[in-house]
Amino acid sequence: MTILSLTLLPLQLNAATPAKPSTLVVPKPAESAEVKTLELRLNEINAMDKSKMKTAEKRSLRKEVKSINHKMHDISGGVYLSAGAVILIVILLVVLI
Repeated sequence: MTILSLTLLPLQLNAATPAKPSTLVVPKPAESAEVKTLELRLNEINAMDKSKMKTAEKRSLRKEVKSINHKMHDISGGVYLSAGAVILIVILLVVLI
């Protein structure tokens, strides 16, 4: 019984430590301006009448939309977790607590 209590004691001490407050990252004005211009271009592309375009023109627009989406994703950043990773984290938390 004492061995069990000694193994759980450090976990309880670590759980009681307060977490550091997180800081909010403010986007740079240049990045937000760039995002606005990219959004405007996406809106222009969506407003176009694509029924009279040739396939090559449509293909180039699709490539442009993909590149804009990649740029916007790179600018926004962020951390994305898959569903499997979230489930694994929850299981580990349940087992450890």
